[in-house]
Amino acid sequence: MDIRIVDVTDEASFALLPPCTDPRFDHRSCDYWEDADRGSKVARPAAPGPTARSTTQPAATFNPFASAGDRGPAFNPFAPAEDRLADNPFAPQRPAPRGPAAGAPRKLALLLVDDRAVVFAQFGPLSAYPRAARVRELYRQLPDAPLPAVITCVATTAEARHGGHARHLVEAVCDDLAGRGFAAVEAYPEIGTSADSTSAATPAFWLASGFALAVDDDRFPVMRREL
Repeated sequence: MDIRIVDVTDEASFALLPPCTDPRFDHRSCDYWEDADRGSKVARPAAPGPTARSTTQPAATFNPFASAGDRGPAFNPFAPAEDRLADNPFAPQRPAPRGPAAGAPRKLALLLVDDRAVVFAQFGPLSAYPRAARVRELYRQLPDAPLPAVITCVATTAEARHGGHARHLVEAVCDDLAGRGFAAVEAYPEIGTSADSTSAATPAFWLASGFALAVDDDRFPVMRREL
């Protein structure tokens, strides 16, 4: 059995992403974690497919690696955010970012078994995922510093479940985050959902992956691992 981990960095690696087990959801139209107020996991059939052309500007939630043709480069969540004040000599000087979270990109990673993707995980700095920041605001007992990285999603294809592959990928993600200087990582599972409709796993999964229960909540607990 050949197992390898691939970072999703371009259209070719994005195409390896396995489809959501629940057909109501779609990676291409999911902006649940990026939009704290209106984000949704639900598939939106009107959204263009990975290779479709549109006469209107594509939404940021559309496949970020798809070719944009004559419209200019596609939205790339891995690129650093544009600083509109950078060329303004009269703008106040901003303090230099401190810690890796300020400039670290959000990431997607895949675990492949014999060249077939069976697990994916989305992770990165808290600042990349406003909904995660909103969740943290509900729990004042969570430490404010240092701010953690977050793993927003981890999911395994139905046929590959219970093989330990998701834990393998989470361990690699934690190593990656520790190597970038993060001191902790958090995850926010939702209790009471089916395995096909959740992308945040279960508290039991995170406990088995070396996380501790940081906030005990009947619906939205917080799992935390020191790195």
